[in-house]
Amino acid sequence: MKITNLINSALIVACIAFLPGIVDAQTVNNSAVQINTDSPNVSYLQPFNIAFLAYQGAFKEQGIPSAGTLISEFQIGNLTAKDVVQAAIKANKLPAQVLNDQGYVNAVESQLTSMINGNDTGS
Repeated sequence: MKITNLINSALIVACIAFLPGIVDAQTVNNSAVQINTDSPNVSYLQPFNIAFLAYQGAFKEQGIPSAGTLISEFQIGNLTAKDVVQAAIKANKLPAQVLNDQGYVNAVESQLTSMINGNDTGS
């Protein structure tokens, strides 16, 4: 195993281990927070967190597979970053207007792509 694969694997394990605390700290409570789409200071879960929530199976009820199936479906094109963002919205993890933020959707796509690269076990 290459050292980079070992480091990537360790980072993924660490991220998964710390994710519940991150989610609790960053989840938007839509009933208590008024989101102003004109404000540059709107905050919600980062694309990294959304990708890992999907990986952990947090969006299974919304039709998003978890773990290896998520990565495989994304890799062959049966699942898109937009699908994952839509699932996060349905699960009340993101406000609906995030779907119109192409930069955010692209960042989720980048995170999903990095999961593919992190799982590449080539020599």
